[in-house]
Amino acid sequence: MTDQLILHEYGPSGNCYKIRLTAALLGIGLQRRTYDILRGETRTPEFLREVNANGRIPVLQIGTRFLPESNAAAFWLADRSALVPDDRFDRADMLRWMFWEQYNHEPNVATYRYWMAFVGADNLTELQKMQADGKRAAGDAALKLMDDELRQRDWLVGNTATLADICLYAYTHVAEEGGGFDLSRYPAVQRWLERVTLLPGYITITD
Repeated sequence: MTDQLILHEYGPSGNCYKIRLTAALLGIGLQRRTYDILRGETRTPEFLREVNANGRIPVLQIGTRFLPESNAAAFWLADRSALVPDDRFDRADMLRWMFWEQYNHEPNVATYRYWMAFVGADNLTELQKMQADGKRAAGDAALKLMDDELRQRDWLVGNTATLADICLYAYTHVAEEGGGFDLSRYPAVQRWLERVTLLPGYITITD
């Protein structure tokens, strides 16, 4: 890679972490540019104009180009590496899990964690308070589905870790923060989390 890589991010975010973790596992160096989302630093005119008109992070800057959306950025880093299967079906199955992560897992597990650990239950809007129980129930359903799958295999796709595992690890391993989800209910998920930590090059969310 010859382009300079800059990750525009918020450190505690699992979506940002999955990009850092992917890069670390592949030995790819990233520069980090941090923003405080609680202070609206991704909503400034400068950020909207120069980084992401959608006002969200992470964004992976590749030279002079900007790639929003965490799974797309992680895929760009991992493309043609061992984290992306050669087999056509397995590669599509990896993408299936990544789509599922953003549609079923992240909107519930990650959102509930953010509300409880960062915003605080007492500071939620009335709408958020009404939605909280539903988010938690949907998050538990997602974790149970993962647990059922991981009772049958070590990794979500094939016989080795893929980008599907990395992207789902990011928010699953911190799901208990803020008094959220009880991962002891999902022993297969817990064993899988441990396997991810043993991958060469692994870094924590706080590294």
